[in-house]
Amino acid sequence: MENNGIQIISNPAVDVRLTSSLTQFESRRRFNRGLTIADVKSRLELVVGIPATCMELELYSGQDEFSVKLSDDDALLGSYPVDDDCRIHVIDRSSGQGAEFSDLSLVEKYEISDDAYEKRGESVRSFMKKKKFGRFNEENQAKKEEEKEAAEEKEKAACANITVGSRCQVRVVGQPTKLGSVMYVGTADFKPGLWVGVKYDEPMGKHDGSVNGKRYFECEMKYGGFVKPSSVTVGDFPEEDYLDEM
Repeated sequence: MENNGIQIISNPAVDVRLTSSLTQFESRRRFNRGLTIADVKSRLELVVGIPATCMELELYSGQDEFSVKLSDDDALLGSYPVDDDCRIHVIDRSSGQGAEFSDLSLVEKYEISDDAYEKRGESVRSFMKKKKFGRFNEENQAKKEEEKEAAEEKEKAACANITVGSRCQVRVVGQPTKLGSVMYVGTADFKPGLWVGVKYDEPMGKHDGSVNGKRYFECEMKYGGFVKPSSVTVGDFPEEDYLDEM
C-alpha cells in the first residue's frame, strides 16, 4: 500500500524459481528484497555452480515472460519487478563448459570388484547377511523356490489337458468371461512360464497372434490373447451366432 507517496512492501522476502544455463533442473529459493544483486549472485554460487563474477541474471514473470536483466550489481533486488513465483535465470558467461554439471557420462565412477566388496565388514551386503534379509535368508529363499517349482508343476499339469484346436472358456479375474479356440500352448519370449494362446470369438483380445514382432498364431487384430493355463477351461463351448444379436 502507499502512505504519503511512499510505497510500503508488507512482505520483505520473495519466493522465486531458479534455472540456469548449466542444467535442465529448476529449484526454488527465498531472497530478501533488500539484498543487492551482487549479494544474490554470491548466494547463488553454491546453488548453480557458477562463479558470481561470471553470472548474468535474467528476470522472468510468473508466466515465464522475459522482464529485465538484473545487470546492476549495486541495485537492490526489490528495485526490480520481482514477485513470488517469478523466475531468475542464471547464465554462465565463463569460458568453461557446462557439460561437467549435466553430462553424467563425464563423471568418473567409483568401481569395486565383487570380491573386494565381499570382504568389506561395513557394507549393505554384510548388513543384509547379518540380518538375513532378502536372498540371504536361506530358509525363506528355499520356501520361495519350492513355491516356484510347485507353480511350474501346476502349470504343466494344466497344459497337459489343453490341446491346440480345442474350444475353451477363459476366466481372468477382473475381466469378462470369454469364449474362443486354443491356438498355441507352450513357452513364449515375452514372459517366462507356460502360456496359452487363444483366438477369441469376439474382438476382446490385444493382438493378432503376434507379440513383440514374433508370431505365435494367426487371427484377426484384437481377437488374439495369451493367458495362463489356470485361466483356461477346455470343453464343449460352441461358438455363438453373434450376427443374430441386436
